[in-house]
Amino acid sequence: MSEPVTSDRLTLRRWRDADREPFAALNADAAVTEFLQGQMSREASDAFVDRIEAQWETAGWGLWAVGVPGLSDFIGYVGLWPADYVFGTPMVEVGWRLAHQHWGNGYATEAAWEALRFGFEEVGLEEIVSFTVPQNVRSRRVMERIGLVRDPADDFDHPRVDPRAYPQLVRHVLYRLSRTAWRGSHA
Repeated sequence: MSEPVTSDRLTLRRWRDADREPFAALNADAAVTEFLQGQMSREASDAFVDRIEAQWETAGWGLWAVGVPGLSDFIGYVGLWPADYVFGTPMVEVGWRLAHQHWGNGYATEAAWEALRFGFEEVGLEEIVSFTVPQNVRSRRVMERIGLVRDPADDFDHPRVDPRAYPQLVRHVLYRLSRTAWRGSHA
């Protein structure tokens, strides 16, 4: 998918070199990285953009760069990402990371709706998940607004979080949405 996708207020598109600098600033922001394993260096941020673009090239889906026409060409990302490492089975996560000055406008919810639609209708996924630490209330609200449902039995200790360095970030809550439930809510 190389054509931009638009929602009511947003443009979701593939990444450009010009996105790297604002993305690095976003990844170095303490508010944005509060529930992540620290702030990212410019090199780590650029490497993440490279992995995002490689995902698009190999799978035809991934994380979109998000812009708000007339306001900002880049405010962060929203989209789909492989999450096989969680339970060792193929899973796809809907996720987002927006610059904190754009929080509270419904942009993550609006773009995540589009990511779900794309994942179910165009990619043909059977299920999409999302997860975060329990204390990340903002992201959990987005998950609930877009129709994902949590079963506490699915909560897990994230295998990629260093428990010595970030013990408060080990435990994660998992939300799920099946294509059947998606279709039922959009019939």
